[in-house]
This record gives sequence, C-alpha cells and structure tokens, in this order.
Amino acid sequence: MQYEIKASFDEANNRWDISLNGEIDIFYSNDFKENLNDLIKQKEVDLYIRCDNLSYIDSTGLGALVDVLKSVKLYGGEIKLVNLKTAIAKLFRITNLDKAFVMEGDVCE
Repeated sequence: MQYEIKASFDEANNRWDISLNGEIDIFYSNDFKENLNDLIKQKEVDLYIRCDNLSYIDSTGLGALVDVLKSVKLYGGEIKLVNLKTAIAKLFRITNLDKAFVMEGDVCE
C-alpha cells in the first residue's frame, strides 16, 4: 500500500500541518523525504505530523525522517509526531528515536 501525504501551512501556529496515510517503506521513503524537504524549502518552520492513519513505517522511512530532522534542526525547528500507532511508537522507542523527535498525543491502537 502506498502512502499519502496531505500538507497545509498553519499560519496561526507558524508550522506545516501534515497528515500521513498508508505505509512508508523502501519503495516510498525517498519520495516521502522529498515531499517533506519541498515543504521546508518553502517555509522553514516546524513540522507537525499527524500519524493517526500511518499503518507502517520501516527503517528506510525512519531514515528519511531522520534526514529531514537534520535539515529542520539547522534552522532551529522541530518535528512533532502526533498519535502514533502502538507498534510504530514502539519502533521509535526501540531505536531511541523517541528522544530525537517530539512525540505527542495518544498512541492509537
């Protein structure tokens, strides 16, 4: 299953609001990274990523997020991951990426 990304700029909070749907794996991780990098080229602000409908992410998807986080940190921004599914949140904890990213909201079942 392919992933879908929806993004809009939230003027009030000065951030990109992003919703993810589907799976981010080796087949889609480069495209995913390019999409996020395109957003931060437009506006260097925080990324607020809703993960309610993200059903799967593999190591290449995590790597893409880490690469984008490095770019965001260069201008003092952050990436917030919101409402991760239990298995995905566990993957972030196992890899210690829960310390690199801001994680908010309820863990979705």
